[in-house]
Amino acid sequence: MKQETGTADWNARLYDDKHAFVWKQAARLIDLLDPHAGEAILDLGCGTGHLTAQLAARGACVLGVDSSMEMIHTARQNYPELTFELVDARALVFDEQFEAVFSNAVLHWIREAETVVRGIARALKPGGRFVAEFGGKGNVQAIHRALKRGVESFGGGSVYDPWYFPSVAEYTTLLEAAGLETTLATLFDRPTPLEGECGLRNWVEMFGGDYLKHVSLDRRQEFFLQLETELRPVLHFDDCWHADYRRLRVFTQRSK
Repeated sequence: MKQETGTADWNARLYDDKHAFVWKQAARLIDLLDPHAGEAILDLGCGTGHLTAQLAARGACVLGVDSSMEMIHTARQNYPELTFELVDARALVFDEQFEAVFSNAVLHWIREAETVVRGIARALKPGGRFVAEFGGKGNVQAIHRALKRGVESFGGGSVYDPWYFPSVAEYTTLLEAAGLETTLATLFDRPTPLEGECGLRNWVEMFGGDYLKHVSLDRRQEFFLQLETELRPVLHFDDCWHADYRRLRVFTQRSK
């Protein structure tokens, strides 16, 4: 799920074909949520619906929402028996409707974090829990710096930074201010393998569009070669590319 209005919609096919690790790495997050049969759960930023389906398989009554029409369309095709809606996380209108809100690999795309957190708190029933994992402070630091330098060297000028990577203290402060009590907040490194020798390029095409759009089509090949040359010493090991992920995982509950 991506919220910046100036960026093209997600490529759902590329997401499912080359970046399935985004949802496949979430098994522990679902275990942390521990969904129960009959619980109403909001999957915030459901993407192509795979985690929504896993929550539903645990017996929960799940609503999957995303701001990308392409993602919602694909999710409905993948899981026609489930409910998916086009919803912007910055404009949640739910009022004490859910026992839990679940979100994986989404919230680092939304810079208006305080607005999102307040909407999540309103959506939860008293005592309801919010479980999330997303990019934290230092996430994709090497890739981020190389993209900025690459755009500058190719004459693209400055780029609006689309990502929000908070520290534990920064994010838990927002949660507490919204009435959500944090019982777990951890920041950890998770270097993530990218598929194939074009793994880094595919990652940039999927997630780095705000940078890539500043490089003309006739110079893209040159841009990627420069990017790969710079990052190969630090991000290419064990015979494949890796994204230098740092994830922030939180478990919170609304006051009863």
